[in-house]
Amino acid sequence: METLRNITTQQSQNAREAYGTPLYLYSADALETQARRTLAFPNAFGLTVRYAMKASPNAAILKRFTSLGLHIDASSGWEVRRALKAGVPAGNISLSTQQMPEDFGELHAAGIRFNACSLAQLKRFGQLFPGQLCGVRFNPGLGSGGTGKTNVGGPHSSFGIWHEWADEVEAIAQANNLTIERIHTHIGSGSDPAVWERVSHLSLALVRRFTDVKTLNLGGGFKVGRMDFEKSTDLQVVGEPVKEAFVALAEETGRKIHLEIEPGTFLLANACSLLTTVQDIVATGGLDGRQFLKLDGGMTEILRPSLYAAQHPIIISPNEPTEGTADYLVVGHCCESGDVLTVGADDPESLQPRTLTKAAIGDLCVIEGAGAYCSSMSAKNYNSFPEAAEALLEKDGTLRLIRRRQTLEQILQNEVDEV
Repeated sequence: METLRNITTQQSQNAREAYGTPLYLYSADALETQARRTLAFPNAFGLTVRYAMKASPNAAILKRFTSLGLHIDASSGWEVRRALKAGVPAGNISLSTQQMPEDFGELHAAGIRFNACSLAQLKRFGQLFPGQLCGVRFNPGLGSGGTGKTNVGGPHSSFGIWHEWADEVEAIAQANNLTIERIHTHIGSGSDPAVWERVSHLSLALVRRFTDVKTLNLGGGFKVGRMDFEKSTDLQVVGEPVKEAFVALAEETGRKIHLEIEPGTFLLANACSLLTTVQDIVATGGLDGRQFLKLDGGMTEILRPSLYAAQHPIIISPNEPTEGTADYLVVGHCCESGDVLTVGADDPESLQPRTLTKAAIGDLCVIEGAGAYCSSMSAKNYNSFPEAAEALLEKDGTLRLIRRRQTLEQILQNEVDEV
């Protein structure tokens, strides 16, 4: 059975008593450990680590990573604004977006960096800011991800300018006197390290073509093992061959290219536990009868099992001493048949019971690996459940609330009743 990662049983019980459940509980120690690992990524001529803030945009996390020397990768103008409000310097923010914000001119004037993700975006940038520096995101023709839904490279992905349209990129740049100084590629979240390395070489080929490029951003979420049987990417292993490729390019052309990476999952995935409470235990009969644990959290807090058939460690923390185990299907609190946390691996249509400590109503249930793409990507307010609170466990053991639980009034505040 799985065990707690970054918190003790007592700390989890204390957090529930202080802030209730469901509750996201982040570990400051785990956040800082992962940040240090990314900052040690092998590089030849300098490194910038950009936190993919879509993984979890809480201001406390943005501030913590900024204090450690990380920059920001933003995916929308709204994320840029959030980062600015959190005190992130504009020059430390890079925007790669599917939809250019209406206030893009103001954001650009503030000093953010921008990567055009389509030919239309590049044309618009050139019209607004002729003669200036710009980045370009290419689709390198190859991608990889933990699932097909998290693969953002290759012919079935809309992200970035198809690599074969480089001639058109050059033509637009020339027509608007733009200098392409950055190239950005991204292959997906939970990527295969071997594919990531292959794409790095494809990306360097684009760098060779665009001779003004000084920075190459090799995006792609490094795989993180949430379950005990899953392996995590060793950044030193995947980074060394890429470092060598940068050195080879420098020896060939004299160009010393600065490297950027933009992890989200790697930094956050295992740095947060979702605390929930067992609300009910029910069973069905017949040959295929099952026992179900019903929690006070679910797809409104952690959508990944329903969306990706993702596996997350689940640990029961009993209120009273107990013996033995049982096989349970663990489900959320939503009136939705898809709100299941124990889905079959790679198949969200199948159910796979977990062997857990025998549970009772009222026991604490901890879902590990809930740091990335959980609080930021949920079925928010489905069944009118409020957004969960978030807390940070500091390295000295202090608990700190970093987002209050949403109230019903806040859920309703933007509704307009004209009847």
